[in-house]
Amino acid sequence: MVSLDFRTRRDDDIPAVATRRFFDEELPYLAERNAPLAVPGARELGLEPFTIETPSGSWTLRLQGDDIAIERGGNGAACVRLSDADVSDVVNDLKTPMTFLTGGTLQMVRGDLGDFLDWWVVLRALIDGRVVHTSGSVDFVDRDGSPLDLSRSFAPDDDDADIAHFLAQAGFLHLRGWFDPDAMREIATNMDRARPAYERDDGRSWWARTADGTDQCVRMQYFHEHSPATVSLIDSDRFRRVGQLTDDAYTPRIAGNRIEALVKPIGVVEGISDVPWHKDCSLGMHSYRCCGLTVGISVTGADARSGQLRVVAGSHRALVQPAFVRREWGLPVVDLPTETGDATVHCSCTLHMAQPPVDRPRKVMYTGFGLAAQSKPGDAHARALADISAVREGSYKTVSQQPGYVG
Repeated sequence: MVSLDFRTRRDDDIPAVATRRFFDEELPYLAERNAPLAVPGARELGLEPFTIETPSGSWTLRLQGDDIAIERGGNGAACVRLSDADVSDVVNDLKTPMTFLTGGTLQMVRGDLGDFLDWWVVLRALIDGRVVHTSGSVDFVDRDGSPLDLSRSFAPDDDDADIAHFLAQAGFLHLRGWFDPDAMREIATNMDRARPAYERDDGRSWWARTADGTDQCVRMQYFHEHSPATVSLIDSDRFRRVGQLTDDAYTPRIAGNRIEALVKPIGVVEGISDVPWHKDCSLGMHSYRCCGLTVGISVTGADARSGQLRVVAGSHRALVQPAFVRREWGLPVVDLPTETGDATVHCSCTLHMAQPPVDRPRKVMYTGFGLAAQSKPGDAHARALADISAVREGSYKTVSQQPGYVG
């Protein structure tokens, strides 16, 4: 049995959180019970005391021997200011530090985002009963018990059981020769023809500015409306096979924004085309939705010079910060160079990034599979999804990637 269903919360059961009661009563109880899950990882991170300011009061979290202490007031080395509603959303795993940063609402009184991310990991361990990752705690084992070859790719005639095992262990796949290169060339032409149908601020596209001052459309949503060849691909048995690899009830995107077409130009200096290290659940709701499967379809090939995907193997199995990469984790970084017609798959909680192209631009499409709903979503769930969607769709305006071009 291979499953990637990591969900621990239900969509219809999101309780209200009272800030004072949480910090004065609930969190101390959780810390007493779950400190062994958090402290070794917290020590490895070298955490300093962290203060959370709210309208209901301030509390400081600190490592204290083998315990996590929660004290009223305090003056931690780092301090974040949150509303009571934000506290409730963080506790319920509806928002993360990355939600505030990406949405432009992060208020660090002292310290920086990294401090908040580190203590967020500790909070998740205490609240959710998960172990904070420590170096060496994730290994990679093949079906026969030998070390897993993380450079392996899979062709259409490979055994689904082998593919599923690799995905569960590594959190990603490189599917070699999965789709017809001739179809990719037709889709590439469709992308060029569809471009004039998109405009900045249309709610259906992302934009970035390049070094020559050009405003570039870098992400076209609802691309299936512009490409019959793409519809045939995502309706094919070959594509749907990806969602049938594990024992989970995965469903493809059959309505709304079924697939996005991305063009990755050279020389982006404003906005986001090549998203830095992140998990797809980095904005929140991991415990309600993970793991979904994200599928990248290489319309043109990609390597280190043309915007390939990179992944942190095993990061879907590790409670780590949902953005950036730390060497002390001891998790391998794997490059995924692809040919035209290849596909990549990664779990929604696998850390990944796209390298900015420096020699030639790249074309790629992204779609995926989600786990079937466990229950009818409640109002709090719908609101959280809307908040995350708004932050995500506005991110190309609020965050800019680091320039990755050769000037």
